[in-house]
Amino acid sequence: MYVILVYDIGQKRVGKMLKLCRKYLNWIQNSVFEGEISEVKLKELIAKTRSIMDKDYDSLIIFKSRQEKWLEKQIVGKEKSSLDQII
Repeated sequence: MYVILVYDIGQKRVGKMLKLCRKYLNWIQNSVFEGEISEVKLKELIAKTRSIMDKDYDSLIIFKSRQEKWLEKQIVGKEKSSLDQII
């Protein structure tokens, strides 16, 4: 499946969350990630984020789609991280 993950987390925990999410998805902008991920890996990622998050303060939002082709994306301004891969 294709996901877009967005988090709003306390400043003290941002570094840990960034490092964790980059292991699973592509970092595209501050606190925003996207990419293909299996259901099992997504559940694993969510479980790990819960150990970092303060449930009374932080939030995590995940948008899911079957495939990237079902999602239209428009970038206005500078793209923070290009997903192009040079082989």
